[in-house]
Amino acid sequence: MYSFAKDIILASASPYRRELLTRLDLPFTTIPADIDEAGLPGEMPDKMAIRLATEKAWIVARKHPEAVVIGSDQVCAADGRVLHKPLCHEKAVQQLAQFSGNVIYLHSALCVVANGKARQALVTGQVRFRELEKDEIERYLRIEKPYDCAGACKLEGLGITLIDQIDCTDPTALMGMPLIALSKLLRRIGIKIP
Repeated sequence: MYSFAKDIILASASPYRRELLTRLDLPFTTIPADIDEAGLPGEMPDKMAIRLATEKAWIVARKHPEAVVIGSDQVCAADGRVLHKPLCHEKAVQQLAQFSGNVIYLHSALCVVANGKARQALVTGQVRFRELEKDEIERYLRIEKPYDCAGACKLEGLGITLIDQIDCTDPTALMGMPLIALSKLLRRIGIKIP
């Protein structure tokens, strides 16, 4: 574990982001940022991801100004439309049927607030689904139950079998928090990793 004089706070309640951040072997705590995650009128999905990550980071940073605060958000989009977590089986079936043979975009944003200054990054991944049969979708959903994931597809799990191709500069961005970009931002403020 690396030493650093300031507390590091992940401004998130996501177990996926918490698990990802543990990979950097840094001591951190989590404080969820309670924000409205609805999009603004006419807001593009990539801009929405950056805005939400930044809002999360600043909400926690204002209460903990001496800490390094990490905000992160991911917006899943297809045809310029934001896709939300399905939360139920029926909506997950609809999403995956819509994705069959098509491309979705995962916009993963970061905001690191330290010493009153925000540093941001955005990584966009392009995911092309193969043609999916209805019984494949049903079988996948019964096994994985990805109802808490936008797009109903956990690429870090069995969801990878639904994919034809992925184009992304950072594979962890697809899981919700781009660790390559985060490592760069943390190094800029003096956190040595590794």
